[in-house]
Amino acid sequence: MATAADASRSFAGLSDVSIPEDIPVEGDITVPVDSSRREDDEFSTLDEPVKETILRDLRAVGKKFVHVLYPKQSSELLQDWDLWGPLLLCVTLALLLQGGAAKNGSQGGPQFAEVFVIIWFGSIIITLNSKLLGGTISFFQSLCVLGYCIMPLTVAMVVCRLVLFSITGTVSFAVRLVVVVASFGWSTFASTAFLAGSQPPNRKGLVVYPVFLFYFVISWMILTFSP
Repeated sequence: MATAADASRSFAGLSDVSIPEDIPVEGDITVPVDSSRREDDEFSTLDEPVKETILRDLRAVGKKFVHVLYPKQSSELLQDWDLWGPLLLCVTLALLLQGGAAKNGSQGGPQFAEVFVIIWFGSIIITLNSKLLGGTISFFQSLCVLGYCIMPLTVAMVVCRLVLFSITGTVSFAVRLVVVVASFGWSTFASTAFLAGSQPPNRKGLVVYPVFLFYFVISWMILTFSP
């Protein structure tokens, strides 16, 4: 068994070791910076002007509107989700639907709060249904897609109000019917194009059916509206 004396004899020669004077020992000690962290620092928005931040957000919202106009099965609308666009469309549609004509002494047309609740409550129900069926899309991503895809129906509401002010009778109803049906199909197609890739293949029908009902209810409110 080794003793303390044996250990001292083993390391006795280390005291004679010296560092030659011609070997440089000076230098800078630096800590490598992660490239991804450096990029995050470069694109930090903490010092960004408010005007630039607002313009950047508006450009992002406008880009999502373009994706709805040209829908395709991709995740571009889901990568950077937001609820500003859906909120804007919901408020616009609710304002346009407010104040319908009264019939038989009752208040005609849905009110602002009713439209607001129908749109958001319906979107939440569809999102929960998608998650329960095994969808991989997140809660807010689904709300983003369903909200942005209301845009064709909002445009249809604007067109219908213009038609109601300029044309009356059967022709007015026929024009509004064509516009609403086309917008309904566009909204349904666009939303399913973005949501299809995140659903199980054998359950896509169960996910599409509530989406169909959701946009059908909104389309019916638009078609039956009378100022």
